Amino acid sequence: MNEPQRVVVTGIGVLSSIGNGVEEFTSALREGRCGAGPITSFDTTGFLRTFGHEVDGFRPEQWIHRLPVEQLGRATQFAVAAARMAVQDAGLDEQELAGLRAQITVGTTDGEAAELDKMMAESVAKGPEHPADQLVAGRLPSHQLALAIARELRLPRAVPAVLGTACAAGNYAIGDGFDAVRSGEADIAVVGGADAICRRTFAGFSRLGLVSSDFCRPFDADREGLLTAEGAGVLVLETLESARHRGARIYAELLGYGLNCDAHHPTAPDQASVARCMELALADAGVKANEVDLVSAHGTGTPTNDITETRAIREVFGDNPPRTVALKAMLGHSMGAASALGAAASALALAHGFVPPTVNHRTTDPQCQIDCVPNHSVPADLRVVVNNGLAFGGNNASVVLGRHDEELVR
Repeated sequence: MNEPQRVVVTGIGVLSSIGNGVEEFTSALREGRCGAGPITSFDTTGFLRTFGHEVDGFRPEQWIHRLPVEQLGRATQFAVAAARMAVQDAGLDEQELAGLRAQITVGTTDGEAAELDKMMAESVAKGPEHPADQLVAGRLPSHQLALAIARELRLPRAVPAVLGTACAAGNYAIGDGFDAVRSGEADIAVVGGADAICRRTFAGFSRLGLVSSDFCRPFDADREGLLTAEGAGVLVLETLESARHRGARIYAELLGYGLNCDAHHPTAPDQASVARCMELALADAGVKANEVDLVSAHGTGTPTNDITETRAIREVFGDNPPRTVALKAMLGHSMGAASALGAAASALALAHGFVPPTVNHRTTDPQCQIDCVPNHSVPADLRVVVNNGLAFGGNNASVVLGRHDEELVR
């Protein structure tokens, strides 16, 4: 059996409420930009709280050149556009891509549920006997999120997969690609998560009483909940040897990951299970707890998650845990894209030497005993970052990234 390969991040593609593309996203993270605003994607009449995080300025035809854009749902458009951004950012041309064995894995929560919302609204308005719009129906299959990437980028040797592990799906997808590359089964991996904001999920969180009235304030004593969001984060992974051979820029090294599923509760996370997931990730990475400089938390701004997650972090890292930030204060909760965007932000923080802030912060909840880097980013000599994704049903996933130093690990 071959020795496991070292795996690095050489390309990043991002669509988010605070910026599209790696440069704009990096600037927004440094500035502590917040992308919250009134939802425009669907009619919010009748909802008490109507804020969310939507992607602004997205023109799919700018990034999707081969597939009929009108046949793709919004989440699939996000996935394909972010993938093209990522491979371009990695410096991979189409001729190179065509000869590579590629693993394409996309995590999602809702798939194309926004398209289903449209069909149901039309059915209610026109009656169940009215035939469904065939164009809209054709956008529904969730496997399109990965398959469309393979078709758009002309990757004949690709293995496309879509993972539906809810709000941890982005990290699950990154772990899948990491395994494929480090084992030698794939030359590159194009991995991440994508979701489009939809009425169904917004209504669900509203009924649970988890939507904030204005902004998401993770770890804050006055937090009210989350804001649903949309977007996509896609990473290109390849071996260190391949990146060196190409002379590629390396954002970070992907060191390891951990997964578990405790089925403890439909919505409430379990402290012991969350802690165990981080421990599994550290063990896979060969990293000790005292070597971690930053935790990118799941950090939803809900009372239950924030307390449970910070207690789990202290269980793993002790009474003086590393800085712990919650990007959802800036990005909102983009469901399956959330932890993929967190991984992208972690790689950028490592590459550029800064810690993005937890914005909208006023007073830290005494039950959340961490340094959440309130409101303003800070320069930092980061070496190792843990990125968490926690999902309904106890699906947990943690990814460990390291600054690319030859002597840092292994």
